[in-house]
Amino acid sequence: MVSPKPAVRRLCEERIIVFRAKGPAAALAEAKRRGRVGEHAYRNNLGQPVYFEFVGIFDLLELGSEYRQDEVWYDLVERVRPMERRREIVPSEASLRAMRRS
Repeated sequence: MVSPKPAVRRLCEERIIVFRAKGPAAALAEAKRRGRVGEHAYRNNLGQPVYFEFVGIFDLLELGSEYRQDEVWYDLVERVRPMERRREIVPSEASLRAMRRS
């Protein structure tokens, strides 16, 4: 955000985080917790505010043992008004793959 008014197109970080949980409901709660804990703000080298806001869970998967605990992948993507549109772009909890299996 360069001006007091947020830009329409925003750079977003999408993360994939591997962790253990005792079932889909516990995994969903932990994923949300990690998303909220990751929120923060700072000023860049030009003095402009930068915000990391948790938008939501895009998918939840049960993985095999070949993945390590707390392994993280990420990608940077541009999204149009992600916070304002989160009800449109974030799928319902019931439609997440791990939740459909329970």
